[in-house]
Amino acid sequence: MRTGTRATLWSAGLAAILFAAVVGCTTVGAVSLDPVGVAKAILDALPGLSFDVESTTRTIVVDLRLPRILLAAVVGFALGAAGTVMQGFFRNPMADPSIIGVSTGAAVGAVAVIAVPAVAPPALVLLGFEVASGLQIAAFATALVTAFGVYLIASDGGRTPVATLLLAGVAVQTFLGAVISYLMINAGRSLERAVYWMMGHLHASTYHDVIFAGLTVAVGFPILLAFASDLNVLLLGEEDAHHLGVSVERTKGILLAVSTLVTAAAVAVSGVIGFVGLIVPHMMRLVVGPDHRILLPTSALAGASFLVLTDTLARARVEQMPVGIVTAALGAPFFLFLLRRREVTEL
Repeated sequence: MRTGTRATLWSAGLAAILFAAVVGCTTVGAVSLDPVGVAKAILDALPGLSFDVESTTRTIVVDLRLPRILLAAVVGFALGAAGTVMQGFFRNPMADPSIIGVSTGAAVGAVAVIAVPAVAPPALVLLGFEVASGLQIAAFATALVTAFGVYLIASDGGRTPVATLLLAGVAVQTFLGAVISYLMINAGRSLERAVYWMMGHLHASTYHDVIFAGLTVAVGFPILLAFASDLNVLLLGEEDAHHLGVSVERTKGILLAVSTLVTAAAVAVSGVIGFVGLIVPHMMRLVVGPDHRILLPTSALAGASFLVLTDTLARARVEQMPVGIVTAALGAPFFLFLLRRREVTEL
């Protein structure tokens, strides 16, 4: 079967699973809803479609539950895609979207705004609607600045060695961790809010959050997908990739920049949610193989479904439980299980 056909079939199947997960998870809450009614309410909210839906069901689904579930899908999609690219980029199965300090950089901006509200930048307002809060803008900006700084530190003579980039990322993350600790010590009564954000959460999500993260992912993901074949070649090594006609440094720069952009948008609206970008690409690689033309879209869709399900588990147990706790609790044991079975292999 041709690669394009396989990618289409796998993507279509996982998209159907994602829709089923969205519908099923929307039925969960203080008020149980009928899946058929939920599906009708979701489709009724789409432009050009009309279904007979009870007003109460429409309010619960569209206004209360759907923003959080859609944001979980967008963030999971972004982290799954970025994790796949980072593991291929670094040729390292332990790589994840935060490996060059994107998440830590975002945390600096967010914690700074929480601890010192006066430093918050203005909210992003488009057409009269607040698309992103000052905290989200600060987190997004510091994430991008951190990644760009790591890239500059690691670059030498127009080249950016992957090993140097990795080590620079570790060093910068360590330094920023100290900055975050200092800010949290001086956060006073805001400490609890800062800790909650650091755990990763989707509580109080709005459609503005979905739009902010969704637009960024919608722009970035097609670019990543366009470079999937080049990413396959990079797995052979930079010298071999160069001989095979890949513009290595240009490709590395684009992959790193777009992955950073997508990750920064996800972290800005959700906080630091771990293990999604680490575990999901592993699971999908075992199922569909290492070809990034198939692995990238399937990992993104699987990441979306995974975070929708784990966030539903979090809010079903305790309404305010950060989803980052659940992803860590599920992800770490599963990763150890893969290690014991020797299924976490070199790329």
